[in-house]
Amino acid sequence: MLGQTSERTIPLILQCFLYILLVKRSIVITRYPELHFFFLSALFSTILALVCVLFKTKASLHMVAISGLTIFVIGLNIHLQLHNPYWPALLILLSGIVASSRLEMNAHTSREILIGLFIGIMPQLLFLYLWL
Repeated sequence: MLGQTSERTIPLILQCFLYILLVKRSIVITRYPELHFFFLSALFSTILALVCVLFKTKASLHMVAISGLTIFVIGLNIHLQLHNPYWPALLILLSGIVASSRLEMNAHTSREILIGLFIGIMPQLLFLYLWL
């Protein structure tokens, strides 16, 4: 648990480099377009979280991760025309559990939870529009 926003800088920069390496070398758009855009939007979410750190704003990285995955699974269900509501419903429930646990542990405020939710959802929705 990183209490100070400045402690998040190096891990987020490393995560950016790992996502860039993953998108450029392993998960190429010609073979795995859905996963390519998922990790590309995860890179954008990480960059947005890094920008928040530079402005001394703390965002819940747990919420960034679970909300991004939730939107990706919903988009994948739409893309593959699956009529399975169970995975999206489970992930929405887990998003609520993650948010409430972060609040209960006093790790974040509700503002930081909402910032993390926004940072996780917006890039996924943007890139969902590109591959859907």
